[in-house]
Amino acid sequence: MSLPVTTEQVDVVIVGAGPVGLTLANILGAQGVRTVILEERDALIDYPRGVGLDDESMRAFQSIGLIDAVLPHTVPNQILRFTDSNRKLLVEMAPPDARFGWPKRNGFVQPLVDAELCRGLDRFDQVRVRWGSRMSAAAQDADGVTVTLADGTALRAAYLVGCDGGRSTTRHLMGVSFEGTTSSTRWLVIDVANDPLGHPNSEVGADPDRPYASISIAHGIRRFEFMIHADETDEQACDPAFVTRLLSTFVPHPDRVDIIRHRLYTHHSRIAGSFRHGRLLLAGDAAHLMPVWQGQGYNSGIRDAFNLGWKLAAVVNGRAEDRLLDSYDVERRKHARAMIDLSTMVGRVISPTNRTVARLRDGLIRAAAILPALRRYVLEMRFKPMPRYDAGAVLHNSNPPAPDSVVGTLFIQPTVDTRTATGVRLDDVLGSGFAVLCWNNDPESILGPGEFARWRAAGATFAALRPNTQLHWDPDGAVDPGEVIVIGDRTGALKKFFDTRAESVLFLRPDRCIAAACIAQLAPEHSARLFATLALIDGAEGGDRIAAPTRPVRNVAQPAAEPAGPVG
Repeated sequence: MSLPVTTEQVDVVIVGAGPVGLTLANILGAQGVRTVILEERDALIDYPRGVGLDDESMRAFQSIGLIDAVLPHTVPNQILRFTDSNRKLLVEMAPPDARFGWPKRNGFVQPLVDAELCRGLDRFDQVRVRWGSRMSAAAQDADGVTVTLADGTALRAAYLVGCDGGRSTTRHLMGVSFEGTTSSTRWLVIDVANDPLGHPNSEVGADPDRPYASISIAHGIRRFEFMIHADETDEQACDPAFVTRLLSTFVPHPDRVDIIRHRLYTHHSRIAGSFRHGRLLLAGDAAHLMPVWQGQGYNSGIRDAFNLGWKLAAVVNGRAEDRLLDSYDVERRKHARAMIDLSTMVGRVISPTNRTVARLRDGLIRAAAILPALRRYVLEMRFKPMPRYDAGAVLHNSNPPAPDSVVGTLFIQPTVDTRTATGVRLDDVLGSGFAVLCWNNDPESILGPGEFARWRAAGATFAALRPNTQLHWDPDGAVDPGEVIVIGDRTGALKKFFDTRAESVLFLRPDRCIAAACIAQLAPEHSARLFATLALIDGAEGGDRIAAPTRPVRNVAQPAAEPAGPVG
């Protein structure tokens, strides 16, 4: 048997040019990683699928320098209303919080956002997409992975990441399970152009006769979804007359709507037995599938890419040991599982077709809404599980971690001032590498020369956080204190964060997770322990590549654009 001909040597092969693969490739490309995406289709999918972006995904797109391209395709602060069989309001989700710099709910047009992610790859000479290329096999050894294509050619890479969907070839090649369930209930999704309703928000109808959803998408697109009953066949559900009858409940002239597409689907609640097997990894739908009711399938995949991307780049570029990649499964599994469980639970609440059960549910929801605390809990989406890493690439101050520890959580992103810019988002100042932040102290002095040099070699940004009243003060009269950025607390959000905590020194990872926190006097010891926890290689060359090509916005004179909003 002849061996495949190796046509290209790269660092990372990504299978699948969906949003997860494209986001991951942008992260890797920004850090100089030679990357090839294999996509068996000839072009991007051009019809709507996901309909909601959350604040974490928006922050990820900000990190890769594409947020301005994404924003025109979003509907900020989109309200989601759940109604009963009479279309009377049961509960509303309109979270006002934007602690991570963006609204929690943003409607969006997925094909157009995916296209921006794809165009973003044009910035990197070392990244390319091979369209019409299907992976047929992958074999790993001690030094790398040989990826065989259907045409008989092959690629050689250090790592392979499967972002190839629920039917993932990569997952099958890894031999890992895909545990969970598939609902027997079918749903018909109908996407229409020239939105016949036109209002900006979304509605989910918990109607026992036929549960449904009506979702506004940007650029005049609306999605309708209807449950299909057990006695209705697939052929019947896709019949144009049947589709028209379903739409007639909402649209005065259902025969005049401009249908983009309609199709049947079922909901899956599944998670892979492992997200990593040696040099093969999984992300997005290849790693986990969940019902659509919280709009978290797309967003969970972007979280995967944001978590994995900086780790993979650090390992490939020789700045971290391979064991850092073990933290990917440790950190992402628990949160993905929580999102699957939440989405499955919401679907069960929405879907009862027994009228007595539905009346009981409606009564319980309305009774709970009378209580202000419960009403805020739902309105502000406090039920949404937030990433919190009790283990992985984090250094906790106790074992088990204290319940109120900020380590392993995402740091806030307020609007701040610097000595050269006003009204900019914090991440734009810090860049997209590691960051060391100190309130009321100079990080260079607190860390000491040795630890400061280690983080500088790792490409970290150093920031001294101060009240805005102290922004331009310097004891020596210097305009710029060397390698430390002085950040003014424009809104008071930073002081509020530190007000309730003993720790005043934070170490941030590139994905803006707080990797460690301590009081100022313990910063050198904490820094050394964290360096070991992250498996970083001391004195690795070329640390500047940790940061994205668009380095911190230290000389921006204009305020950043206002945030855009979210959807499910």
